[in-house]
Amino acid sequence: MSAPTPADDMPRTGETHDAGFAARVRSAFVWRWGAQVAAQIITWTSTFLVVRLLEPADYGLFAMSQVVVTALAFLNGQSFATSIVQTDRIDDRRVGQVFGMLIIANVLLATIQFLFAPYAAAYFEEPVVADLLRVQAAIFLTIPFIAMPSEWLARGLEFRKQAKANMGSALVGAFTALILAWSGWGVWALIYAGLSIFISRACFLMLVARFWITPVFTPKGAWDLFTYGGVLTLCQLFWIIQSQSDVVIAGRLLETYDLGLYTQALFLALIVTGRFIPPINEVALAAYSELHRAKKSLGPYFLKTARLVMMVCAPVYIGLALTAEHVVPVLMGEKWLGLIPIFAGLAVAMPAFALHLICSPVTNAMGRPRVYLFTSVAGAVIFPALFLWQIGADGSRGAMGLVDAWGIAAPLLCVITLTVTLPRIGVSAFALGSALTPIILACAAMTIAVMSADWLVPIESPFFALVRSALLGASVYAATFWFGFRDIVQETWALMRNPGTPNGPAALA
Repeated sequence: MSAPTPADDMPRTGETHDAGFAARVRSAFVWRWGAQVAAQIITWTSTFLVVRLLEPADYGLFAMSQVVVTALAFLNGQSFATSIVQTDRIDDRRVGQVFGMLIIANVLLATIQFLFAPYAAAYFEEPVVADLLRVQAAIFLTIPFIAMPSEWLARGLEFRKQAKANMGSALVGAFTALILAWSGWGVWALIYAGLSIFISRACFLMLVARFWITPVFTPKGAWDLFTYGGVLTLCQLFWIIQSQSDVVIAGRLLETYDLGLYTQALFLALIVTGRFIPPINEVALAAYSELHRAKKSLGPYFLKTARLVMMVCAPVYIGLALTAEHVVPVLMGEKWLGLIPIFAGLAVAMPAFALHLICSPVTNAMGRPRVYLFTSVAGAVIFPALFLWQIGADGSRGAMGLVDAWGIAAPLLCVITLTVTLPRIGVSAFALGSALTPIILACAAMTIAVMSADWLVPIESPFFALVRSALLGASVYAATFWFGFRDIVQETWALMRNPGTPNGPAALA
């Protein structure tokens, strides 16, 4: 029996109406991003409790195993599942063909990881890594039952059901991590918590999506989906090289303790780019795709998306860099003080990285994934090369070498991505600069205010110093917009509040 298609109630290509579309995008954004916020609050609460029970070395071991899991994950077929969001030809058989391909691919990946585990342990010179990887191989068996219902719902902008499944799995993972860490399981608390998230999410998504389509194990008639997905899979490969090269390189050159400090600093630094931008991109891809099928220009929507994302990302990251010496002891405890300079340096690089990340959905929705492929290749070359250069052949520069590499690589990759993306969507560099200038000025005012307060009236308590800096920084940032750029504040408020206006939440796409 086939599932009801989420797109069944969607307006057809020639019938997309601004008000109705805006309302659906707003609902999708609120549910997907709101659920991500709720899930992350659950996860972070658990993480900051667990991190006080575990040691940096536990996180170092976990990071070593994650390199292998992530390296294989680019072949898990998620990108092929994404093809059902972008295509204008959809039926049960074509969806079943993608489903069948995902099942085959992930069974093979689980087998490969299980057999490869001893070799990875030998590379890192940590025997326990082999056992960690054998258990984590089960993650791949859940992927088809997560990817297919997720993209099935995304095509129709049905993110409410996704949201409930994601929050439920976050709760399962949080309780698993806390119980096992409290019971003294060490690094295994992280392993089994992650596995419980994948298993529960697969079960929840299959149920809420009512995805009962039978897998089809033949590609005939679906080569367009596999071609599109194949290009995105290549992008994933290069993304894996870019995102995991730091741990691969540092895993051989740094002590496990130092690697644990770096990976936890990176976890904090990815608080927005790694957790909140992917949900935005999911909604953006679905919305951009529908707009493109309706023959609408995507440039104006991209500009509004960029401004909205940077209005949040830029002040958050600049604020975290300014308050790192207070954030770390308050959230993680005294034993993690060594990651303060690492965290502060990474936070400075993240606004440019965020701007780079939001570019791919717009060209992918236009059926031009090769643009994303080009920028992925660029990232896979730039980041590893700079990590090797900055850390030193003997690892003498330690984790700060990795931080310096981020400081160069992130802005450089952002410039390259904008150079190849903006002309294809009809947006000039001047237009983007004009949209972002108020944010830059507001962040500069916030920085001056916070640094001046710390210098003139120092506070010894990290907690009260953090509260003072956060309140002052947020007030100055908001005041700069209110008194200097009130039209942007009013437009943004109308965009978020009124789905029926021409400038409404369709711009979130």
